[in-house]
Amino acid sequence: MTYELSTDREFDLIAIGRACIDLNAVEYNRPMEETMTFSKYVGGSPANIVIGSSKLGLKAGFIGKIADDQHGRFIESYMRGVGVDTSNLVVDQEGHKTGLAFTEIKSPEECSILMYRQDVADLYLSPEEVNEAYIRRSKLLLVSGTALSKSPSREAVLKAIRLAKRNDVKVVFELDYRPYSWETPEETAVYYSLVAEQSDIVIGTREEFDVLENRTEKGDNDETIRYLFKHSPELIVIKHGVEGSFAYTKAGETYRGYAYKTKVLKTFGAGDSYASAFLYALISGKGIETALKYGSASASIVVSKHSSSDAMPSVEEIEALIEKDETITIA
Repeated sequence: MTYELSTDREFDLIAIGRACIDLNAVEYNRPMEETMTFSKYVGGSPANIVIGSSKLGLKAGFIGKIADDQHGRFIESYMRGVGVDTSNLVVDQEGHKTGLAFTEIKSPEECSILMYRQDVADLYLSPEEVNEAYIRRSKLLLVSGTALSKSPSREAVLKAIRLAKRNDVKVVFELDYRPYSWETPEETAVYYSLVAEQSDIVIGTREEFDVLENRTEKGDNDETIRYLFKHSPELIVIKHGVEGSFAYTKAGETYRGYAYKTKVLKTFGAGDSYASAFLYALISGKGIETALKYGSASASIVVSKHSSSDAMPSVEEIEALIEKDETITIA
């Protein structure tokens, strides 16, 4: 089954939310206390997704706020350099800084992220800085969960969703749950469910859907889709790690994608690369089943490399891995 989108729009995808700096440990297999060198990359889920999408050939744009400093200029320059439209990337004038994420790679199974997110520029994007004419030019608007965690970013995203729906732009909600961004699980569930109910496509891990539903134990996919299909969503993608991912349509179809075998270096970056390739395949008319393969293959490639944004693969790399057909099958 293919997914129908408007064909008369300039942009395939516009994302709104955070763009920050990733500082990934150069020295592997040691704790951060002993790590002395880090490499700098653009980070932040929605930024990574549009970077990945642009590298795959989509016309992508970004709405966000960056600091008026060296890090902010690096983010804008890198995104523009890979083909992302940055005309709606606002420069903060109130002294807020760029968010930083230091990563620790103790082993392929033991990775952690140390975040500096106090008063960061991306959470100060205001509703007044969201332009309806810009959103109207896109087929899809992608929002991510972290941007909902604080005001005024929260209201800016809610305004963007309202403008998208008014202009027949499909809304994609990438759950992107980061617990350190939120005050309480109840607060998270309120805003996640509010946005999920208004979205056309919802993508996340099983654990993130449990957060959306404010569950303390692992939830059930059937219960999740029964709830969400009472509202706006037409397509729901639930990821289960090495067990693969499932896509459900409002019309009743279910599709399963399998994870691809790879030599894992780190655990972070998989979700963003998955989303960028899944949406690329969907927008390109390849169908939902193929989109699951593209998402899984892209995630497998990125977790085998050092960065997230810089490691986003080409179409040729993704298709080569799919053609090898080396998946992980777990009953």
